[in-house]
Amino acid sequence: MTTSIRRLSTRLVRVPLRRPWGPDVTDISLIEVVVEDSAGDVGYGFSWTPSIGAAAVQAHLDHDIAAFAVGRDADAKSLWTPLWLHLHEGGGGGITTIAMAGLDLALWDLAARRAGVGITDHLGRRHDVAAVYGSGVNLHYPLDELVAQAERWVAAGFDAVKVKVGSPLLDDDVRRIAAVRDVIGADRDLMIDANQRWSLEQAERALDALAPFDLAWIEEPLRADDLAAHVALRDRIELPIALGENLHTRYRFAEFIVAGVVDVVQPNIVRVGGITPFLEIASLAGDRGVELAPHLLLELSAQLALTLPGEHLVESVEDASFADLGVLASPSPVVVDGTRVRTTGQTGLGIRFTDDRADAAASADPTEES
Repeated sequence: MTTSIRRLSTRLVRVPLRRPWGPDVTDISLIEVVVEDSAGDVGYGFSWTPSIGAAAVQAHLDHDIAAFAVGRDADAKSLWTPLWLHLHEGGGGGITTIAMAGLDLALWDLAARRAGVGITDHLGRRHDVAAVYGSGVNLHYPLDELVAQAERWVAAGFDAVKVKVGSPLLDDDVRRIAAVRDVIGADRDLMIDANQRWSLEQAERALDALAPFDLAWIEEPLRADDLAAHVALRDRIELPIALGENLHTRYRFAEFIVAGVVDVVQPNIVRVGGITPFLEIASLAGDRGVELAPHLLLELSAQLALTLPGEHLVESVEDASFADLGVLASPSPVVVDGTRVRTTGQTGLGIRFTDDRADAAASADPTEES
């Protein structure tokens, strides 16, 4: 049944983090997107920003995206490219694709809810469980707190964990990674994430110093949009390179994949514009033999990982899932059991936010950024 989009509305949801991601990142902002079609069916999606841009994303949805989308077919795949072509004069990625994700997710949710199934089964389930790894936004943690976090990951049964690097002093990174490796033992995979903090020379020097700790990958060693530097780094190191959370279009992913500088792509489903482009990026990576590990957003990433060929690691940031943050209005669509994550049978995306969070956001000063 073909229907058209009758209405699009948004509301801002601000959520305090249980474990701040840094002195200036103590909450995240969600923009819930509600779509109603001409048959009266409703879908729920969201856009997401961890620190800045929420007001701009919401305004883009309320004005430019709503004006274009209302009256058009309520089909995510057919709408995505025309909408992007309409919007990309204002920027091909970033605010543009983050805002587009809200509508794309809502339309996929609507379609799956109409079919009476979860998004995994609507897209085509290939797996019942996916592997999950423990992750932390922890560069600001003192060493004893970092060690305690690593001990919690071991107790939880994770087979792989990820730690931030990029301290002002390289010796501090070496001490921290040595301490984590000591806690987790030799049999668990240890990944590190520099969050774009290094130059080419710093990356080469740091990775040489950290090589004794048997690392599984280095994530975002360089500025994310510097393809030439990644080409140079590839010639200098053998450690697998992971990146993608700050690439915002499938075209940028294609450039890095074709250049042969990435071993693990990490698209953030919201930042790339939703499920529609995420699946295209996953297909491109699969065709090129590049691994894919979705970035953050456990409740969404896990459901999509179960639809893809092969096995894919899903990131579980400590105390940062929507369920952990207490923002979900219904049971989580996924559950982590030791080293695996599975779905719980919710229809659609299974991601709706509590009214009290939305009410609190509505009463906040709209000129303030989270």
